[in-house]
Amino acid sequence: MAQRSHSSHPGKPTTAPGRRQRRFATPSLSAHSRQAPIARLGDDRPVWQLKPLVFRLLWTLAPLAAGAPLMAQAAPPEPLSASQLDWQPYDEVPQGKLCSGRYVTPAYRIEAGDTPEQVTTSADKANYGNDGVATLMGEVVLRRGDSQLESPEVSVNEARDTATAKGPVTYRQPGVLLRGDDARVSLNSDAASVDNGHYVFHEQHVRGDAVQLARLEDGRYRLKDASFTSCEPGNSLWRLVGSDITIDQDSGWGTAKHARMEMGGVPVFYWPYVRFPVDDRRHTGLLWPQFSYTSSSGFDYAQPIYLNLAPNYDATLTPRYISERGEMLEGEFRYLLPRGDEGSIEGAWLADDDGGSDPDDDEEDLIGEDRWYINYQHAGRYDARTDYQLKYGAASDGNYFDDFGRNFGETETDSLERLAQLDYHGDVWDLQFKAQGYQRMDYPLDNDDKPFYRLPSLTADGRWSQSNGFYEEWNSNATYFWRDVDQTDTDIDEDQAANGSRLRLAPALGWRSDQSWSFIEPRAQLVSLSYSLDYGDRETDRSTSPSATIPVLSLDSGLIFDRETEWFGDGYTQTLEPRLYYAYVPEVDQSDLPDFDTSEDAFSWNQLWSPYRFSGGDRVGDTNKVSYGVSSRFISDESGRERLKLGVGQSSYLSDRNIDMDGDPDKTSRSDFDSYSDYYRATRDRSPVVFQADVVLNDQWTASQAVFQDFDRGVTESAQTSLRYRAEQGTVLNFGFNREIEGFVPYDDEDADDVLGYTRNEWDFSFATPMSESWSLLGRYMYDSTNSRSLEKVLGVQYNDCCYGVQVTWREWQDDNDTANTISDDEEKNGIFLTFEFKGLGGVGQSADSYLEQAVPGYRNAGF
Repeated sequence: MAQRSHSSHPGKPTTAPGRRQRRFATPSLSAHSRQAPIARLGDDRPVWQLKPLVFRLLWTLAPLAAGAPLMAQAAPPEPLSASQLDWQPYDEVPQGKLCSGRYVTPAYRIEAGDTPEQVTTSADKANYGNDGVATLMGEVVLRRGDSQLESPEVSVNEARDTATAKGPVTYRQPGVLLRGDDARVSLNSDAASVDNGHYVFHEQHVRGDAVQLARLEDGRYRLKDASFTSCEPGNSLWRLVGSDITIDQDSGWGTAKHARMEMGGVPVFYWPYVRFPVDDRRHTGLLWPQFSYTSSSGFDYAQPIYLNLAPNYDATLTPRYISERGEMLEGEFRYLLPRGDEGSIEGAWLADDDGGSDPDDDEEDLIGEDRWYINYQHAGRYDARTDYQLKYGAASDGNYFDDFGRNFGETETDSLERLAQLDYHGDVWDLQFKAQGYQRMDYPLDNDDKPFYRLPSLTADGRWSQSNGFYEEWNSNATYFWRDVDQTDTDIDEDQAANGSRLRLAPALGWRSDQSWSFIEPRAQLVSLSYSLDYGDRETDRSTSPSATIPVLSLDSGLIFDRETEWFGDGYTQTLEPRLYYAYVPEVDQSDLPDFDTSEDAFSWNQLWSPYRFSGGDRVGDTNKVSYGVSSRFISDESGRERLKLGVGQSSYLSDRNIDMDGDPDKTSRSDFDSYSDYYRATRDRSPVVFQADVVLNDQWTASQAVFQDFDRGVTESAQTSLRYRAEQGTVLNFGFNREIEGFVPYDDEDADDVLGYTRNEWDFSFATPMSESWSLLGRYMYDSTNSRSLEKVLGVQYNDCCYGVQVTWREWQDDNDTANTISDDEEKNGIFLTFEFKGLGGVGQSADSYLEQAVPGYRNAGF
């Protein structure tokens, strides 16, 4: 019999005119008390927001070979039509919705009794037999508390504790619909059973069919020869079929015996016993396995096992088999403490590495070795002003991630950090204690490439400001630098051969006046560097206690003019902001100072207005320059948003810059410098002219341009162009161009191989766009026009609806092997990655989203 439509609001009882509504008491039994869900911090969501791929489908036994027990013989009845399953299609699918409709619970048809145990009925006719059995006929509706039974005929036994209904039967509870041929319903509890049944759990968005369906007194649902799917009615792309399925909404678990996974009606997996989730809560069990194949490592199978140990901590163990290398065990443990402190520890172990196929000379050294990795991270705070961090990462060798990492882009892990840091942020003082080190992930790792440890580093910075514009600063840092190397190794430059301490003091005094039309800021700083060094057994003429004191003087000033103007008919405030800056740092000999943590900065817009040429604490570059520039902004009168910003600036040098990474002030000729680019940077009279433009064309389009032009040589030293489009519906377009000439980024001898050794022009185009509510497409293309070759190609397609999701991504790229200055040893690599997501069960394969969000700026996958 077709289901009638009720237009009344949920919860509002309706009674047909002329119907007889009856109430009769049942034995006074308290309602069944369901087991409360496990307590969580805040709500029932996981402590961490987790992708469905990782934490949804949970197995208790791995699938057996296809065809096991003829893929199980369970044969559930054919599903009902959508209209019989509370499914209401959208007249127009709302934006962001993946389903064509939704499950809607109709209103109760009759009022509830005065107590939860009282049963109320409505029927066209009622007969009472001599045996005490009451038979209700016609359009029978029977309600007990929140449960409602609808049937053409219902018999209630003499004890008034059981109702037997003839089909077609509809049985409802909050968020649950059961339909079938015949039913037996307890009037003392919520227990019920239905033959040839069909069920819907509205909130979980799942449905299924069963030869026999029972709701047990403890609240669980027991299904015989049944199916389970989250696909909307009319779509059965996938379903789980089992001879005996139990669903426990209180625990969020379902189990099935002799179960098979069907896709499009075709069996693809079989399990003698499987346990699966019915909601988003975390559960202990096996996750979907991960498969891959590479030419170097062969077949790679990983089987994650998730352990939901407590609401605030969990773990994952992952046995992994790599055919060309051996067996590996990976693991991760995560925790969240009551005050918000959180942390994780992860690691892996492979004993006696088989070496993979066709290892090179360096990789042969690792054959037979134990390979391992560990990484611990913790972050927390003592109070509102004091926080801390702990990190420790280590690996057996620098090739570990090259051999065992499985990221989509094979993105490099350059180093593993070890850190203990404590920070205090006060009104005047900022204090920091830090012990820090790194393991550089190169193999083999030369002594001169090993980074220095800071054991420890103490920083104390304070600032005092007066109402008249004056301010004072105290900046100080004391650090002990150490690394475990043979200091007599002649490959290590003398300025990096010592261990020792550095005290850096940099007090400053300044005054700043800010007006609506101008600003001016003179500033004086005194940088004092002093060291206590230990060269070990190395013979050297360098001082073990060098020091240097360098004054740093600057004067920054600017004017601000504004006027009202119109642009394409809209009102704007336009500013004109000329700026003049002077900096003087004398030339002070620093050739005896070590190089612990310093590098020379590439020229930039910000460097126009800074006296410093180095990052780190071991060098203070000499300078005597005047910087001048002008910028203009267009600010919308309507929104207050900055629509256009233009800027141009340059520095004129009043003297050469002789202090470089060597710290030697006596360099005067071309032969004193390692390269022509070093010599030119030190002796040029003017910096490149910097042009900057940032444009907000409208709410969707933005553009930016930065050009560094050397008019003396007629050379564009660097140029970056970007054009971006962002639409509300999710479309993203990015166009970029980058030019960099050889030597624009300075380097020292140690990293010369990995710095661009020629001029290169790169073009970058990327996009992501939804083709429909379900289909989306994305891609990226990077091209090196200097060498006429592709640097990277990415193409991905995703289909997503409320039943399943599929993501296929292909990538081809150039690996420069850490030798950016040459292309002869570059290696072309490629990979294809597939993720298939069963809504409600989880996914198979590796997701590429973390890489794609970096490669396609603006792309964000909301998840399946």
